[in-house]
Amino acid sequence: MEYTRRSVLTALGLGAVAAATGCSASSGGNSQAAADGPVEGEITLLTPLFEGSSGKQLLEGKLLPAFQQKNPKVTVKVDYTNYSALNEKLTTSLAGGLMPDVVMLGVGWIPPFAHKKVLAPLPDDLAKRYEYEDRVLEPSRFDGKLYALPMVLDTRIVTYRKDMFAEAGIKAPPKDWAELRAMSKELARADSSGKLTRVGFDPFSIDLRQCWETFLFANDGNLFDESGQQVKFDDDRGVEALQLLLDVIKDKSADYSFKSSAGQPSTLQQGRAAMMMANNSLWVQLQQQTPELLKDDKVGAFILANKVPAMLQGGTMVSRSASTKHPAAAQALVEFMGTPESILPTAQQRGSVPGVQNLRTSEYVKENGFVKLALDNMSKARSEGGTAAWMEIREKVKTTLETAVVGQKSAKEAIDDLANLSKEAISRL
Repeated sequence: MEYTRRSVLTALGLGAVAAATGCSASSGGNSQAAADGPVEGEITLLTPLFEGSSGKQLLEGKLLPAFQQKNPKVTVKVDYTNYSALNEKLTTSLAGGLMPDVVMLGVGWIPPFAHKKVLAPLPDDLAKRYEYEDRVLEPSRFDGKLYALPMVLDTRIVTYRKDMFAEAGIKAPPKDWAELRAMSKELARADSSGKLTRVGFDPFSIDLRQCWETFLFANDGNLFDESGQQVKFDDDRGVEALQLLLDVIKDKSADYSFKSSAGQPSTLQQGRAAMMMANNSLWVQLQQQTPELLKDDKVGAFILANKVPAMLQGGTMVSRSASTKHPAAAQALVEFMGTPESILPTAQQRGSVPGVQNLRTSEYVKENGFVKLALDNMSKARSEGGTAAWMEIREKVKTTLETAVVGQKSAKEAIDDLANLSKEAISRL
């Protein structure tokens, strides 16, 4: 069988098609393998973390040797990937019957893969092993069962230039969208021809899906109901969240072309934006590329707020395959990767937020202003996903919302389109 992208997505079982192809995780007859038995054997680990030579050195030079010192009869074969390729890699592995024993997944990914019995549930007492914020554990569960342990988190916050605020006489960050819009107008700059040279607000340097979700949550909206069967974002709160992005463009205080390129200094660092939606990892980028901005205390951050304060929380979790032939060894690795000893160096490497509150007092957290802000406000965190159809819906959010941002459709039309696409995906579960 030749696996095209479409065929492997179908084989993932985002509809009833998986049964027709005969490709499902349970076909191996060991979908809920118990984790008892000897902790031994060769297992595989698929990870989107630990990129590059420094990441490989951390994983294979430090973490895995420490794991194998405790578990000498286990060997681990690592399959490196990145988030852009992770979904396709997983679906291809699943379709080919070669699911990795241990997988690292994004927030929102547990319901789709647990629904298809690709993942094995973990003992619930693991959720009490360390100090977890309830919001952090929510994406690890499906149908009331724990399927993953959080490792590192990535939050979406608003960063701003304190020097530009002071120049404009603005003394505090905006408390709601009305203030955000007014301040954005005041902070934007244009040349004599009217061309923007500095946007007051850059919401577009993060993924448009994640940006809109952050605004939706700050407007006290939801993506889906608790069952994951009903779309909830197509009410006024979802439309208003997208409309705000159109309004700041209309005001000429934001521009869809003002985006930061990967690896390059952000619009905030370049002085081309006074406020910018950002990942908390921007702190590390500031340290490496423009340390003078931190030294001179020119950059701050705050949590987006309108009806409620809200912060999108993504991240990476670690889980065990339901079809592993070495369940005890696989679970031992899951538990090891979920310890503070593994999480802290992993978070430091990426500028991420540790997945356990136990590390709040670590020097790393104390010295990283954006990570500290995120951990201090984790009770306000909200996550994407929440439906077993998320992997199919997720791929369509950005392109559908983009039709409104570029002026092809109104905010309501784009949200209605996305709602219809989502309802169709859910109906195929």
